[in-house]
Amino acid sequence: MPIVSAGDARVDYQVRGSGTGLLFVHGTGFGAQGTWGHLADEFAGSRTVLLPDLSGCGATEDDGTELTVEQLAAQVIGVIEEAGNGPVDLVGFSLGAVISATVAATRPDLVRRLVLTAGWAAPEDEYMRNLMSVWRALEDKPDAFGRFGTLTAFSRSFLNGVGREQLEGIIAGNQPSEGALRHIDLNLRLDIRDLLPKIEAETLVIGCTLDATVPVEHSRELHAAIKNSSYAELESGHVVVYEKPAEFVKLVQDFIHQS
Repeated sequence: MPIVSAGDARVDYQVRGSGTGLLFVHGTGFGAQGTWGHLADEFAGSRTVLLPDLSGCGATEDDGTELTVEQLAAQVIGVIEEAGNGPVDLVGFSLGAVISATVAATRPDLVRRLVLTAGWAAPEDEYMRNLMSVWRALEDKPDAFGRFGTLTAFSRSFLNGVGREQLEGIIAGNQPSEGALRHIDLNLRLDIRDLLPKIEAETLVIGCTLDATVPVEHSRELHAAIKNSSYAELESGHVVVYEKPAEFVKLVQDFIHQS
């Protein structure tokens, strides 16, 4: 897989398909393949799909210091400039939505259309601060870390519907890796409110009505703060890309392909 240098990082990314660039930015802890791998081929027939792993995930390497939104945005910018073939459509999920909004605000020349899913803008929600703090505090209890992260990531109906064996597999895959812990630390600090009015790209904000990680009110606030945005909601927990993949793909496809 190709690698691009961005600041102190060597960013590993995947490329699928051909056409106008479409870059997907993953969320906390899970890299590009874990977040987007099952959906990428839905878009690769008509787009060059770019799947970078941010610091803390996959084969991407950096100096291991405290992360900032600006650092991770620079990594996305590096991939766009290396492989995007001009402005791209940019799709971010959770922490990836925060990073994508930062890229669009600071480098409007690189973003054609923007999709922000289950994102937020500031650390002042006491619910989220406590949730992230508890999750972070389970660093030395891998099973509890995985169960807590899974419990808040998915809706009750999804958890009850997948079956215990598959659910235990999801929990086992949700571990307190160094990358996940660095991302949670960033989640507790980030604040992009001043950047939102600077976003020029046509934007779709997607909220998840059953989201127990980033309550849907945060998506509604993003929509209100971004002047050129539209808004949609899906009845899903936080990880909508797994709970409602077909509905999510249709929303994104309809948005990026509109004239």
